[in-house]
Amino acid sequence: MEEPERRGAVALSFEATSMRIPIAEILPLKQLPSTVLKSVKYAQIASSIAEVGIIEPLVVIRDGKEPMLFHLLDGHIRLDVLTKLGETEVVCLVATEDEAFTYNCRVSRLATIQEHKMILKAIEKGVPEERLARALNLNISSIRQKRALLDGICPEAVEILKDKHVPINTIEQLKRMKPMRQIEVAQLMSAMNKFSVPYARSLVAATPESMLVRPKKAVRLLSREQMSMMETEAANLDREFKTIEQDYGSDHLDLVLAIGYVARLLANARAVRYLAQRFPEILTEFQKIAEMREAA
Repeated sequence: MEEPERRGAVALSFEATSMRIPIAEILPLKQLPSTVLKSVKYAQIASSIAEVGIIEPLVVIRDGKEPMLFHLLDGHIRLDVLTKLGETEVVCLVATEDEAFTYNCRVSRLATIQEHKMILKAIEKGVPEERLARALNLNISSIRQKRALLDGICPEAVEILKDKHVPINTIEQLKRMKPMRQIEVAQLMSAMNKFSVPYARSLVAATPESMLVRPKKAVRLLSREQMSMMETEAANLDREFKTIEQDYGSDHLDLVLAIGYVARLLANARAVRYLAQRFPEILTEFQKIAEMREAA
């Protein structure tokens, strides 16, 4: 009876308990490029760790030959910050599989709307705005702007954009439109995977007056005929977009799958070691592709 039960059991992806591991025994799988070290993301993580410590444990896997050595699968920035702070140990989750892909594909990095909800929850629990500002390396006005991020945004648009990395100023552009148009624009941006502020402004400019919360300032400079022509052209562009959307989606899916395969390959510690030893040039190019995926 025991054998069938073992066969039907689900294998654990991590060891049962977390471990406090000396930082000297953790081997990163990659070096952080200078652009990351100078990025806003790095500064925010550094400020958060200095203010409230490590919230999300690092993820490591034991070395196949030296069980007391560990390869870092997730948390390269956190490890670098801790090292510079002079820390000697860190709490880690120890993976049981030789792939970070199993872990990383289930992790959703903090998106704009998720950050907004995190800030709201923290404030509801009594965390002062000043402490949040220090933890996120932001000023008080930015915290207040993030707190009021979704005021004026309809729930349907929020649902579409909840896991997207949307600039705050893009969301501010959405507030200029009425709910039905917000939904249309959110769907269009998601389909194009394009959330930039200039793109959002162009969609606002292409929005009919009846779908705006307030009239466009441009109405003082353009005649009704010119505005009507712009709206007609915008409608034509929307139709043309929908005709090519299917082909674009198929091509984009092929590209995502190819990049995902490269990222999965790099998440395999043994594959990375093999490439580093035999084909370092290829490994460098693969890492550039993976970094482009993370920045997208």
